[in-house]
Amino acid sequence: MSGDDRGDSRGESRSEGQDFIRAIIADDLATGKHAGVVTRFPPEPNGYLHVGHAKAICLDFGLAREIPNSRCHLRFDDTNPATEETEYVEGIMADVRWLGFDWGDHLHYASDYFESLYGFAVELIQKGKAFVDDQSADEIRANQGSLTEPGRESPFRSRSVEENLDLFARMRAGEFAEGSRVLRAKIDMAAAVVALRDPILYRIQKKRHHRTGDAWCIYPMYDFAHPLSDALEHVTHSLCTLEFLDHRPLYDWVLENVSVPSRPRQIEFARLNVSHMVTSKRFLKRLVDEGHVGGWDDPRMPTIAAMRRRGYPARAIREFCDAIGIAKRDNLIELANLEFHVRQVLNQEAQRRMVVLDPIKLVIENYPEEQEELLEAINNPEDPAAGTRRVPFSREIWIEREDFLEDPPKKFFRLAPGREVRLRYAYFVTCQSVVKNEAGEITELRCSYDPATRGGDAPDGRKVKGTLHWVSARHAIPAEVRLYGTLFKDEQPDPHAPAGLAASLDPESLAIVPRAWLEPALASAAPGERFQFERLGYFCADPDGRPGQPVFNRTATLRDTWAKVAKQS
Repeated sequence: MSGDDRGDSRGESRSEGQDFIRAIIADDLATGKHAGVVTRFPPEPNGYLHVGHAKAICLDFGLAREIPNSRCHLRFDDTNPATEETEYVEGIMADVRWLGFDWGDHLHYASDYFESLYGFAVELIQKGKAFVDDQSADEIRANQGSLTEPGRESPFRSRSVEENLDLFARMRAGEFAEGSRVLRAKIDMAAAVVALRDPILYRIQKKRHHRTGDAWCIYPMYDFAHPLSDALEHVTHSLCTLEFLDHRPLYDWVLENVSVPSRPRQIEFARLNVSHMVTSKRFLKRLVDEGHVGGWDDPRMPTIAAMRRRGYPARAIREFCDAIGIAKRDNLIELANLEFHVRQVLNQEAQRRMVVLDPIKLVIENYPEEQEELLEAINNPEDPAAGTRRVPFSREIWIEREDFLEDPPKKFFRLAPGREVRLRYAYFVTCQSVVKNEAGEITELRCSYDPATRGGDAPDGRKVKGTLHWVSARHAIPAEVRLYGTLFKDEQPDPHAPAGLAASLDPESLAIVPRAWLEPALASAAPGERFQFERLGYFCADPDGRPGQPVFNRTATLRDTWAKVAKQS
C-alpha cells in the first residue's frame, strides 16, 4: 500500500451541505450543551470490517476531526467470547489506520468495564428493576408475544430483591450451567416496543474470553453493555445504523435507571448498502468457513481488508463515503459509484506500465536481430512529477492477441494485414504477413517498422488511428494475473433465500491468467503497489507474489470503447 493511504485526510473537502447529524451537533454546540463532541466506533471483534463499516468509521472519526475539542474512541464491544478473537481485533485496528484515522489514547474495550457493568446490574436488582429468570431460551422466546400481542410475564419475575442478588452472585461464581439462568430487566411485557419486554441483560457463558481469560462466566448483552460503555466514556453522540432504532428505547431506559456519569444521545442513520455486495459479518463468515472464497481478504469480498488487497485506495473509499452522504432512509448504492471513485483516484496516482495478458508474438523483420534499445515512457500523464522510465525494445515483442484481426470489421483501428499502427513510445509498424500452425491458428505476426518514427510520431506528418501497448519478448517478466469481478451475480444477494448466498455467487468472478508478460519495471513491485496497465485496467501487486514470480490483482477495468462498439454491432 502507498504511504499516503495511512495518512491524514484533513485536506479532503467534504460536501458543504450539512447532513442531519451535523445539524444536530451544530445545535448542541451552539446552545452550549457540549463544548466538543465525543464519538466512538464500536465494532464487535467477531469478523473483519466491511464497506458498511467504512462509512461509520468516516463519520465517527470524521466528526471528531472536523470539530474542535473533539475526539473519537475505538472501542471493541467484546461481550461474546464464543465468537470473538484477537485476530479480528488486530485486523480491525489495521483497517481503521489504513483508512487514515487514529484513536490516539482512546482505545477501549467493553471488557474493561465488566466490573462496572456488573455493578450496574446489581443496582438494577436492588431497585427492583431486574430479576433472575430460570426459563430456557425457547421459553423466553415463546413468551415474548408479537407486534400485535403482548408478552407473558415470567413465573420468576416476582422473586425478591434478596433472592435475585443471591442468584446473580452465584451465576457469577459459576454455580449454574449455561442456559439455566439469565438476568432480565423488569420493564413491561405489554410494551409496544418489543425490545422493552423484559430484555435479557446477562447470560451464562463458560467460555474463555480473549482478554479476561476465565475471570468471568457471565457476560452482558450488547444492549446493556453498549449504552453503559458510552456513558462511562462520556460519549456525547452515539451514532449507529437504522437497525438500532427499535433498540433506542432500551438504550435510554438503561441510562435512566442506573447511576451513570454522563448521558449520551443515540442517533441513527442509514447503513451503507452497495449493489452486488453483502454487508453482514455473519454471512461473510459463512462464505469463508464454507470455502466459497479464499479468506476474509479475498479481493472479491466487500471487507476493507479485501478492498485493500484488491488495490482500492483508502482515499477513494473516504471520498465515496463522503459523496454518498448521511441519510435517514436505507437505499442501494450502485457498485459503479464506488468504482468511479476508485478509478478517479488511481487515474491521478497510479503509474503506468505495459503488460500483455493474452500474448501473440510480433516479429519486426527489418529490425536488427541483436539490436535493443531503451525508449522513454511516461509514468503518469496526470502527474508530471512522476517523471519517465526507460522501457527496453527489441526485434520480437508481445502484443495482445485481440489487437490483431485478419479480417477486421469497420471501426476496428488496430493491427490487420497491410495496416500501419503505432507501438506506444516506439515506432510505426505495418503487418506484412501472418504465421499459422497446422490447425490454422495464428501464432506469429510478421511486420516491418519505420525507423524514422522513433518515439511514436512520423516526421512526414502521416497519421495512424491505432496505438498498441507491447512488451519486449527478450526482456519480459512472466507473472500470474488474477482478473476479479463481482462475487455475486445478483444486484441484491439474499442471504435468507432457500439456497442461501451460494446460489447468488458468480462462478466467473475470478479468471486467472497464469502467464502474462510484464515490462521489467514491474519485477520489483511491492505488495500493495498499484499501477495502471495501459489499455487494460488498474492492477495491484498481491502478497502471494515471489521474487521472479509476481502476482497482480485487477482492481478495476478501464472503459473500453471498442467493447461497446462490438456489442452494438
